[in-house]
Amino acid sequence: MALGLSARHTFFYIVVPIMAGGLGEGAIPLTLGYAAILNISQPELFAQVMPPIVLGNLAAVACAGGLHHLGQHFPHLSQTGQKLSADHPRARQNYSTPTALMESLASVGMLALGLYLVGVLVNQFTDWPAPLVMLGLAVLIKLTLSLSSNLEEGAYLMHHFFAKAAAYPILFGLGLTLTPWETLLSALNPAYFVTIFVTVVTLALTGLIVGRWIGLNPIESAIINVCHSGMGSVGDMAILTSAHRMQLMPFAQLATRIGGALTIIIALMMFSQCSV
Repeated sequence: MALGLSARHTFFYIVVPIMAGGLGEGAIPLTLGYAAILNISQPELFAQVMPPIVLGNLAAVACAGGLHHLGQHFPHLSQTGQKLSADHPRARQNYSTPTALMESLASVGMLALGLYLVGVLVNQFTDWPAPLVMLGLAVLIKLTLSLSSNLEEGAYLMHHFFAKAAAYPILFGLGLTLTPWETLLSALNPAYFVTIFVTVVTLALTGLIVGRWIGLNPIESAIINVCHSGMGSVGDMAILTSAHRMQLMPFAQLATRIGGALTIIIALMMFSQCSV
């Protein structure tokens, strides 16, 4: 408001889209809800929220890099993610044969594919996003400790491979092909840019303060909270790469998917009341 933007526009078209968890599971359902409430075209609304999401992702990458340097200067605030993502005790064991390694990777790959197919089936009846259902099932399996040791080891190795070997080529390729450069350049308005940057910094400060309050590493909590500002999974990868904490990807996915879904639900409830 201090920069000349209205409170309603700032909240619903800048702050909420940044926190909605990306494009596919964030901006699209959010703008579909807006369009249904306002009885206008969804593509028009989607074009309005795209610049804040893209710039929010860039601001989050820069903020994550700053948090990494803050953790280096104040080591007591960070343990490089260990309290959020401890090394699995079985992960430090070496496999005795390549056959055991391949069997574990193949098994966990089939499990992941099966969970996704269940998500697709649930999507047909409930319209819940398949990746969100898959993530919820994975969390449920982990919480109930129903995985065998071989599957846990395979999951760790699969995650380690993608975090170390596949992340950078994916970021490079998708960054060049999917970034809407024209939309990004058209939104380089000082009022928008400052508002977006302050939104991301506020997310980081909230994660840092609340994380310290509940006993987590403040730096890692702030980085996970900043992942709300990413453009989905690719945004999470860019943010965590900037923070040198790819081991936090499972927690970033929780924050992005579940946190983004909660943000959309609450925002649409508020938007429907404000538009009456």
